[in-house]
Amino acid sequence: MASTASPPPAGRQETLVIGGRMDADRALLTPRGELVRGSARALAEKLAQLPAGTARVDLDMSGVHFMDTTGLEFLEVLRDHGRRRSVPVTATRWNGQPRRILELAGLDTTDPLSSPVLDRTPSPVVSAVVREREERLHLLQEEVEQLRRAIVSRPVIDQARGILMATYGCTSDDAWHILREASQLSNTKLRDVAESLTASAGAEGAPPPEEVRTALSRALARHSSR
Repeated sequence: MASTASPPPAGRQETLVIGGRMDADRALLTPRGELVRGSARALAEKLAQLPAGTARVDLDMSGVHFMDTTGLEFLEVLRDHGRRRSVPVTATRWNGQPRRILELAGLDTTDPLSSPVLDRTPSPVVSAVVREREERLHLLQEEVEQLRRAIVSRPVIDQARGILMATYGCTSDDAWHILREASQLSNTKLRDVAESLTASAGAEGAPPPEEVRTALSRALARHSSR
């Protein structure tokens, strides 16, 4: 059952790989990667491959470094397997961001399958708590997505800062404030301002859009007058 996988290419989302081994009649599964869309299906396929005499399934989740609310579906698949086969199942050793997701969902990170949040017929009180936690999870998902976009945008923003520093002799912090101010003045995303500036610096690069050029000029003028 053991399996290995090469690291994903830079810039691509890491898929979930579920390795594991059999210890007598116990299956120890070791997911690695991210619990996102498709992860629950991957687990279902892995569980279907277990030997018929498997009497227990334990998941070591220490290799999972990111999850969204799809992770709750992942746990449902594991719980359903335990119910259908009448075998104990666990998912332990949660770390980092996945652990925070489970805590926000009100799950015990040492044994998340014991939480009533995953019950199919929760009481009205539990349902209200679940709705509140789902809203918090949604906000957390948005925060995570914003962080992802910021990480992707960082290189082009750094390039634009370098162009401003080399052209106008400003500091790195000054270049950051100029870009941010130009973004606000032109009502243009910071990444788009940076991309248009770096593109214009090329040998055959087109100048930034007029509104961005005007905003950059105003931001530079304000900086120079200080």
